[in-house]
Amino acid sequence: IFLPLQLFGTIVWILVASTQVPLPLLQGWVMFVAVTAWFLSIVFLSVFLFGYANRIAVNWNQADFIFHGATFVFYFGAFLLQAATTSLHHFPRKFNSTAQERILTGHEYNISIAASV
Repeated sequence: IFLPLQLFGTIVWILVASTQVPLPLLQGWVMFVAVTAWFLSIVFLSVFLFGYANRIAVNWNQADFIFHGATFVFYFGAFLLQAATTSLHHFPRKFNSTAQERILTGHEYNISIAASV
């Protein structure tokens, strides 16, 4: 499970970082979750690869369950925030302006959808 988590975490970084950030607080949380989960999964994987799991007296099944459960909760929350940001695509950037400039362009909208998924 750790290697797909690394791969998809990196993809989320790339997709969210490549979009325009209309709501920095929301997408900042998405990036925080992706970076933190990615880093902690590397640490967790390193513990097993280098044999520290045998030296540290921890119930690793329980630690693995708690880690992935917390990661699921945080990623689900990040998904909701990214999807909420994506849903703002049809709103104009400035309500008082006569120009119909959208918050997200069509290309950024597609990238934001991919980051949400």
